[in-house]
Amino acid sequence: MFAVLLIVAVVTVSILVPLFWPLDPLRGTLTATFKPPMTVTEAGLHPLGTDQLGRDLLARLGLGTLISLGIVLASAAISVVLGTILGMVAGYFGGWVDVLIMRLVDIQLAIPFILLILLFVAILGPSIANLVAILGLTGWAVFARVARGQTLAVRELEYVEAARAIGQSDGTIILRHVLPNIVAPLTVLLTLDLPRLIILEASVGFLGLGVQPPWPTLGNLIGEGRSFILIADWLVLYPGLMIGAVVVGCNLLGDWLVRRADMKMS
Repeated sequence: MFAVLLIVAVVTVSILVPLFWPLDPLRGTLTATFKPPMTVTEAGLHPLGTDQLGRDLLARLGLGTLISLGIVLASAAISVVLGTILGMVAGYFGGWVDVLIMRLVDIQLAIPFILLILLFVAILGPSIANLVAILGLTGWAVFARVARGQTLAVRELEYVEAARAIGQSDGTIILRHVLPNIVAPLTVLLTLDLPRLIILEASVGFLGLGVQPPWPTLGNLIGEGRSFILIADWLVLYPGLMIGAVVVGCNLLGDWLVRRADMKMS
């Protein structure tokens, strides 16, 4: 419940603040720079203070959380779909197909994710679309390994042999009989992989290689605020707390799902 409450709180802020908070996250007032939390200026109340350009931090935090979560979820979808397809193909057909896909997985896992991301961002340029594609294409390998392992177990079960015996095609068997039986472990893996994607997205934003200002993300909010941490620590504190809430919530939820799956198996 605590994990769900954390995740729901973060999602609620990311949706409601951009929709209903009256202050513009991209426009500021130079006469209202570095105002501490709960300060009232001519623009209105600033519950989380203002930044170096006088922009409302709550408005920027809400929009930044929405953008960061959108990037993470879109890239996670790419990783899950690509990894699941390749893993099922490798596990079901075996042979040289399995060897080829698993060697690609080994190569992918041998290179640090952050180096790959920095390389691709430097080549393709920083943008939301590029960042989503890069994060998605650098995270498929773990899903492919899990999907392959589960497929190797499922393809030997009696109902798969029966489906093959009555003439069902390989594609039908994979979609109707293999995929539904490997969804549960892949869902658990997804909840445990989301924190990694959140940290990676925030790291890229912190380095200035993600979404470019004035558009905020959790990473570049911390990157912008680090130079002013001694005089305006709230610029780093609140985005950091938001990242921490998402990571802790996803990890706790993933651990609970793992324990629940273990209990069902026992």
